[in-house]
Amino acid sequence: MPLALIETDHCNVDDLKPSPIEPSWVIEGNPEAHSRLLSTSACNTAKTLIWSCTGGRFNWYYDLDETVVILEGSIVLESAGMPPKRYGVGDVIFFRKGAHAKWHVEGYVKKVAFCRLHNPFPLGFAIRAVNRLKSLIKRNSPVRRTTEASLSSAR
Repeated sequence: MPLALIETDHCNVDDLKPSPIEPSWVIEGNPEAHSRLLSTSACNTAKTLIWSCTGGRFNWYYDLDETVVILEGSIVLESAGMPPKRYGVGDVIFFRKGAHAKWHVEGYVKKVAFCRLHNPFPLGFAIRAVNRLKSLIKRNSPVRRTTEASLSSAR
């Protein structure tokens, strides 16, 4: 069965399930994390999830690329070569695979996370080349040109 081209969902905080932080990563406090998977790509290399956590300090090690958007609360992030900085609602942070950060959750934080497996350079290059070729073929297809011409004459 083919995947739907558009999927929708609604997520309440009550829908989040416990997602414990690795105990050896916890530096201070008793942070309690919860999460829920919202979507997964067809090739299973990209995921979107919602994640929340109560106050505490902990290390986090990234084994994939992750972009986060803070929805509620705030954090202070520390990383090698980067002074501690506070992030809050609306801030966007990108962590590359291999990054390590110290998180200080100030009371509570909720984020949406877009996670993507990191493709090795040759594979990433091949994927971009195939996508570019598909785009060129689609742009130059007779059906598209006919449709565009019909739309132009209708205006």
